[in-house]
Parts: sequence; structure tokens; C-alpha cells
Amino acid sequence: MHQSAAALRPRVLHLAQPVDGGVARVVLDLARAQLAAGLRVSAACPGGPLGAGLRELGVDVRDWQAARSPGPGLPGEVRRLARVIDEVRPELVHAHSAKAGLAARLAVRGRIPTVFQPHAWSFEAVGGLTAALALRWERWGARWADQVVCVSEAERATGLRAGVRAAYTVIPNGIDTTRFAPATAPRAADDARPLVVCVGRLCRQKGQDVLLGAWRDVLAVLPQARLVLVGDGPDREELRRRAHPSVRFAGAVTDVVPWYRAADLVVLPSRWEGMALAPLEALGCGRPVVLTDVDGARESLPPALAAHCLVPPEDPVALAGAVTALLSDPALRAALGTQGHRHVLATHDVRHTAEQVAALYRELLGRVPAANRETAQPVPSECRESIHS
Repeated sequence: MHQSAAALRPRVLHLAQPVDGGVARVVLDLARAQLAAGLRVSAACPGGPLGAGLRELGVDVRDWQAARSPGPGLPGEVRRLARVIDEVRPELVHAHSAKAGLAARLAVRGRIPTVFQPHAWSFEAVGGLTAALALRWERWGARWADQVVCVSEAERATGLRAGVRAAYTVIPNGIDTTRFAPATAPRAADDARPLVVCVGRLCRQKGQDVLLGAWRDVLAVLPQARLVLVGDGPDREELRRRAHPSVRFAGAVTDVVPWYRAADLVVLPSRWEGMALAPLEALGCGRPVVLTDVDGARESLPPALAAHCLVPPEDPVALAGAVTALLSDPALRAALGTQGHRHVLATHDVRHTAEQVAALYRELLGRVPAANRETAQPVPSECRESIHS
């Protein structure tokens, strides 16, 4: 009996929580490329922008109710996810970010080839006992991932330094270089005041509070400068209370490209990342950037930009200095934007990213999950504490 064409095409199940921001864009880009390549693509997530976007692409989307952070509801979330996996019967599971990675590895436990993509490590996002418990889980849970995909060599090095022993693959983030591209017409000169744009979720990770702390120093030198924060998040009201009147809160937008193209400079003052998408998108649009020197930042820039564009994290004085220097030098900004655009075209096109992920899938589908021998082992007590915290 001949197998049907559908049976010969592997089914991939993407699991994601959160469902917005950079994680959602990565999942959407991968799903689009995998559908075009003939894979059968399913996804499980708690709805949101990601669920809507995947359905528009034609992905089989399953509603998986799960909170953004671990907590007492995790056992139920794992059970619900296990039922989804039983229904979908994927040949490979690809879990995105810490929460989905936690639930997926507990639900699968090595029975299906499993890819875990942290999109920045969970233990960097918290402190104290919570960080220690998250690290214990990542060390233990690594046995249930056939591959851990890091988006930068720096992210992989952070995992290794922390004792997360796993089979690692580094696949840098990519962007749609046809969408994130320089404007075809010159920018209108209706407002000559310098414009700085920061795109990202309004939360501690992205460091908008540090940028607001630096902004008054920028205004002391360039009093006509304007700052726009594009995005929404839990820190919105606190940031509004701290902001100078020259700061505009644009909120969440469906298309960030016009903001990149309008900017004289794009700033991302993150406290931690794996490799942020916003700087790549800005460079794709030909705009220069200023970044904090966290994981992935140096790898997202051509070497010539590092001297001008990287500052230490949580250093508002250094951030203000870099922003002021670039806003005061239009010729340098133009040169850095051009170099950055060329770099993104050469090294961060999402098509290259999708090809590398496809090659990894082919490798994993050609072998039995290495973690099968671990499935009978219980989760240690200290990791159970992490799971419920």
C-alpha cells in the first residue's frame, strides 16, 4: 500500500507562550516558510496576535490556555498540552520561550523529537530564589530537548556558563528583508527635530526606564529632540509617570515599519536578550541603532558599528552620550545605517534562518529521540519547586 502525500510530509507542532512581540514574529516567519516548503504545520498557543496571525497563514491552530509565567496552574497546563499533542500527533515539537519550553518538555519527555528555543534564558529574567529554581529546571529539563536552539553564540555561552548541558545549535534571528527595507522615497522634511524611536514591550527586560533616565541628559544638549516608545506592556503607566513631555507613547501598532523609517535613530536599552529583532528590523530599514551590550547585540551588528552603537546595560549616562553623539552627526548616522542594512541583507535574512531550521528538523527526524531513555525518570524535588513557583 502506498502512503498518501500527506503522510510523507512531516507535521511540526509549534508551542508558544508568549503570543506577542519577538517570539510571535519568529513563530509566524517560521510557519510561513514551513508551509511554503510543504510541511504540515500545527501550533498550540493561548490565542492572541500569534494565534490570529497563524490562522491567517492557514496553520492548524489549537487553543492552549496557559499563563505567561509558571505558577500553580502549570500541572493543568501540561495536561491540556499533552491532550493537544495526542490529537495532533506531530513528528516534531518546537517549543518557543521559557514557559512553552517548560510545559512542552514535561508533556513530551523525549517521546517525540523536541526542539527548545529559549529566546533568552528564563533565569536571566528573574532574581533571587526564583532565578535559582529556574536555573535548576533548565539544567534538568535540557535532557528532554533533542536540540536547544540559541539565536546567538552569546546566548549559547550564557547557557553553558550556567551549567545547562545540552545539544546546542545556534541559528541567528532573521527578518523579512523585503518588508523591513529602506523607504523608496526620501523622508519628508516637515519636522527637522531629531526623532529617537524605541520599539519593544514596555517591561523591565527592554529597559525603557533606563532610556527615560538618559533622555533628560539628551535634552540638555538637544532640547528639540523627540522620543517615541512604540509598544505596550505592564510598565506602561509607571513609564508614563516618569516621562518628560517630549516623550510620546505610541502604544502597540500593527506595522512598525513607518516608525523605523521615520526615526533618525532607533534605541533598544535591554537588560537581557538572546538576539533582539528590533535592531535587525531597524537596520533593515536603513536606520542606525544604539543597543546595550547584552547577548546577541554584537552579533547583530557589523564590526564597524560596535564602537558607536553599543553601551553597557543599565548605564543611562553612557546611553545618553551615544544617543547625543549620533543625533549630532547626520553623516555618521547615514553611513552606519547603510552599513547596517548591508549586514542584515547578508547575514540576517529570515530565509537563511528558515533554511537552517529546516536542516535541523531533517536531522532530528532521521533519528530516534535521544531522550527516550530518560522518560521514566521523575522530576527531582528541587525542579518540582521551580515548576510550581
